[in-house]
Parts: sequence; structure tokens; C-alpha cells
Amino acid sequence: MARNTPVPMAQVAGAMPVLLPFRPRGPAYDQFFMARWLGAIPGKWLVLAAMLFPAAVLAQSGAPAAASAFEKLVRWMPFLFKQGFLFNVLISALAMGLGTLVGALAGLGLIARNRALRWVIQAYVSFFRNAPWLVLLFIILLAVPFQFTILGVTIPLSGWVKTVIGLAFPVSANIAEVVRGAVQSVPTAQWEAAESLGFTRRQTIWQIILPQCVKRMLPPWMNWYAILTMSTPLCSLLGVDEIINLTRQAMEAEGNGPELLMPFYGFALLLFLAYCYPIARLTMRLERRFTVKN
Repeated sequence: MARNTPVPMAQVAGAMPVLLPFRPRGPAYDQFFMARWLGAIPGKWLVLAAMLFPAAVLAQSGAPAAASAFEKLVRWMPFLFKQGFLFNVLISALAMGLGTLVGALAGLGLIARNRALRWVIQAYVSFFRNAPWLVLLFIILLAVPFQFTILGVTIPLSGWVKTVIGLAFPVSANIAEVVRGAVQSVPTAQWEAAESLGFTRRQTIWQIILPQCVKRMLPPWMNWYAILTMSTPLCSLLGVDEIINLTRQAMEAEGNGPELLMPFYGFALLLFLAYCYPIARLTMRLERRFTVKN
């Protein structure tokens, strides 16, 4: 046997069995799962599903009932879209804006030199990343007062405002991880070059590192916005007048017949797909583009 050839452990006399480290099998966790799943659907399939939607309603309830259900849906469509779905979009936009602001600051806190600050921010991120969104919404709704007074001025907090705050917490925790991952993905040579030029740590982060992180953060940010938009129907369980709650009210106003279930809720589903599908496609396009360049 050659001198440099390793001897198998099983052939060594008296060798004890060694427990090797665990190596997980299968694909790693994909942070773009939502965008990949939705963006992988061919657009023609969605068009085909929209075309077959009336046929499914017809098969469920029969021709007379289906015709009546669609006639009622047509009357309610403008109201459900303007007062319902656009309100969902508003909630998602406000929650994403607030979550992005807090998450960006938390992400910078995760790379701070102060160990105590990093520990506090990490605890915040770990808790809200793993907490159920619906439970957080109920806690915010019940724990936060409906109004508070500052310097004699009473500021009301309606249900939808609390919903925005409740959705912003888990979003901010995930955006914090996005920011930290983007900052850590910048080559260390950038940090060393900035230090050699006399830049302070704050100047390095704000003037050199973060501008390079924008393109790295954009695809996962859009992915989380799509997830957030899809999650806004949770607000209906808290009494917020968004599309699902208004759909239920519209069905009750029309007699709440079983033939109304598929047309009315199917219309809400098509609105969410039509809004989130382009976001998912654009997310994957940007992800491929920036991955190639990096």
C-alpha cells in the first residue's frame, strides 16, 4: 500500500466506530419558494383557469342558479374591487413600508459591534420570524388600546391600523434577515478597501456596502411583499372590512345561497392571482439577473 494512501477505519485494528456529523439531504431551504411556486405557473394556464371558471360554477349549481349567481356577482364586482381588494393592497403596502423601515434598522443592528445590541435584535428577529401571524394579529388587536391620548390629543387606532402594525412585525423580522444576508454577501475586500481609505464603519456601511446591497435585497423583498399580500385575508378574522369580509357580507345580502360560494370567492382568488403573479414573475427574473452578475 502506498505511503500516502489513507487506511479505511474499518481495517484498523481496534478502531472504534465514529459517529459522523449529520448531513441533511435534499434541497436546502429556498427563501423564494413563494415566488418560484407562483412564478413557475405558465400564464396561459391562469388564462385557461379563468376561462374554465364559469364552467366550474355551472357544473356546481346548474344553469339557472349559475346565471343568477353571476348576475349578482357582476353587480357587486365594482364594490368588491374598489372597497375590498384595493383596501387589501393598501394594508399590504403600509405594512410592507413599516416592516421595511423597522427591518432595515434591525438588520443593521444584527451586524453591529455591540454584542448586547446584537443579542436583543436577534431575539426580536427569532421571535417574530417564528410566531404565527394570526396569533400576532389577535394579540395586537386585544392588547393595544383603540385610542390613546398624547398631550391632550386623542389618537384613535382602528382595527385596520392595528392589522398593519400586526403584519409589520413578522415582515420586519424577515426583512432584517434579508438585510443581514445582503450585507454579509458583499466581498470582504470592499470592507478592507474602505478601511484602507480611512472610511469609518458608518461611512463604509452607508456609502459603500448598502448601495451594493440594493440589488441583492430587491428580489427577496418583492417575494415577501407577495407573501404579505396573500396573507391580508387574515384581517377578515379580525373584522376588518377587506375583500373577504365584504364578500361574505355581499353573499349574505344576496340570500347566502350555496351557488354564490364559488363565484364570489373565486373572484377574490382571481384578483389576488392577477396582482401577485406579475410580482412573482418579476421577482424570479431579477433574482436570475442579479445572481448571474454576482
